[in-house]
Amino acid sequence: MDHHHDHDHHHHDHGEEHELSVKAIIIAAVFFVLAELLEHLPMDAWFPGLAGLSIPGIRVDIFELALMICCFVAYIICGKGVLVNAIHGLLHGELMDENFLMGVSSIGAICLGEFPEAAAIMVLYQVGEKFEDYALEKSHDSIEEIAKLRPDHATLKVGTETREVAPDDVETDSVIIVKPGDRIPIDGVVVDGDSFVDTSALTGESIPRHVSVGSEVLSGSINKQGVLEIRTTRHAGDSALSRILELVENATENKTKSEQFVTRFARVYTPIVVYSALALAIIPSLIIGFKTGNWGWHDTWTTWFYRSLMFLVVSCPCAIVISIPLSFCGGITAAARKGILIKGSVYLEALGRTKTAVFDKTGTLTKGNFVVSHIHATDEAITETELLALATHTEMFSTHPISASLKAAHHDKCCDNVKLENVEEIAGKGIKALVNGKEVLAGNTKLMDQFGIAYSDCAEHQDGTVIHVASEGKYSGHIVISDEIKDDSEATVKGLKKIGVENVVMLTGDNERAAHTVAAKLGLKKAYSQLLSADKLAKVEELMADLSKGGKKRGSLIFAGDGINDAPVLARADAGIAMGSMGSDAAIEAADIIIMEDKPSKIVDGIKISRRTLRIVYENLYGAVGIKVAILLLSALGISNMWIAVFGDVGVTILAVLNSLRLLKNRR
Repeated sequence: MDHHHDHDHHHHDHGEEHELSVKAIIIAAVFFVLAELLEHLPMDAWFPGLAGLSIPGIRVDIFELALMICCFVAYIICGKGVLVNAIHGLLHGELMDENFLMGVSSIGAICLGEFPEAAAIMVLYQVGEKFEDYALEKSHDSIEEIAKLRPDHATLKVGTETREVAPDDVETDSVIIVKPGDRIPIDGVVVDGDSFVDTSALTGESIPRHVSVGSEVLSGSINKQGVLEIRTTRHAGDSALSRILELVENATENKTKSEQFVTRFARVYTPIVVYSALALAIIPSLIIGFKTGNWGWHDTWTTWFYRSLMFLVVSCPCAIVISIPLSFCGGITAAARKGILIKGSVYLEALGRTKTAVFDKTGTLTKGNFVVSHIHATDEAITETELLALATHTEMFSTHPISASLKAAHHDKCCDNVKLENVEEIAGKGIKALVNGKEVLAGNTKLMDQFGIAYSDCAEHQDGTVIHVASEGKYSGHIVISDEIKDDSEATVKGLKKIGVENVVMLTGDNERAAHTVAAKLGLKKAYSQLLSADKLAKVEELMADLSKGGKKRGSLIFAGDGINDAPVLARADAGIAMGSMGSDAAIEAADIIIMEDKPSKIVDGIKISRRTLRIVYENLYGAVGIKVAILLLSALGISNMWIAVFGDVGVTILAVLNSLRLLKNRR
């Protein structure tokens, strides 16, 4: 990420040697304060002996000379670099930059004999520059905080020995050891050990997560308890933490319309200001001269020349040009701390303007891991436990997710003491097999119909998948497998409505009953079911068209999905959000925003951060423009003075930068 100024401060681009230290600015400020004291204190009355002294041949008394020297020293210390860069810009055809404006204004003040004001322009300008540099450093430091999470070593296990190596030297599929208190250096899967890991740096979640054999772990997490052996699944450069850094560092490349406007604005604005200042210096003087016949330089010309200099000083656009990119950078960094990775300020702006939020159901609002929710044994000769065992034994060699759900519910080692023969998978219907010599059928209603078995219609369970079971030609009962709703999905929907998101919609490929059951539990008014990927895309297009009725777009549409199956929809939405998908390459490619933790409620946090960022951007934009326009008018009318003009530039810049820095405060 380029941490130099994003605006026309060319002294950063071709004058690094001219950057002033804080010490130099303090010395210049001391000389400037001395000059002000000499100008405003009654030095003649306090030191009458010195008051009469003057230098032969020069009509300047000793106090005036001391004032000029102090102003000159302050001016040279703070202004030398600005003048050099202004000349450099002129020689390279870059006429209209900030250095040029400041150089012309200060030299003009010297020509008018306003030495303290010339020094003030340069000293205060450099103070403003230091504030900008400080703000950019703070922004840079926030990213560095994330970079510090990357461990500089890994403990590699080779046979029975271990050795310390750089994470980049660890091959994929190696085994590393992570001791309590250490950060996990590379993404992987736990192969030995049991512990809790702190993922707060990655996900913003403060509660440690329990991990054991088979658990996936991400680089940057802290191992809190036991020793873990982890088999690496990625190279260090592709690990979660590296991706976070890359995303945050590249985020500012995607400019928002606000930032693009500012860049174009600065290019057009500065020449207009310079020509306006020239017109202000010349035209009124000519009009007054023709009218009165008085062409005295020290009267009319001096007055209007001085006003044009004030006009030049106050017109510098740096408050706007620096604070807006800085605000967006602060917002992206603040979101990253919460485990919300935003690929650019254009998406942060889209998130902040959300009016329609669209969610995929499975894996986004629900857990996507199907569990046995109901067991109904209709044959009095069989218990619910026996019914579950019967279905599990029949499906025990199947790789279908339903089989996994049955095995998870039936905790016994179902393969022990079970004789399974003549297993026949009937496509789209279910399984027929001999279990301990009994013919068992386990499947859907089509399987029951095929074998002429009367079954319960199970209308009350249409929100889940129903497995019908029959033994020896007789109906035994049914088992319902349902997708669990995520713990914070309901809070997410409520949170979105609370912050004014008008339209919250759910899309799913599931049947209508399943979709409406989940929608009812979550308080969603709109749910569309039985959609293929192309249907989801068409529905999103339709919802986006609704936002643009009347020719003007009212807010943006966000879509949250798993980032793999829904890639076209993620790409089409104003902001596509992938949930808990740092492990998925497809998610990172397709999504504009990545939620590190599998919590949809993070989207509400993201919208709040985005809106806060946009609020600060507009405060800076309207505040800076408003103050500058007011002072420009006062300068043109002669009501203002150079001090107010300098505040209109430097003071407004400092205020805007300080306002932008509020985003970098760590709000947990």
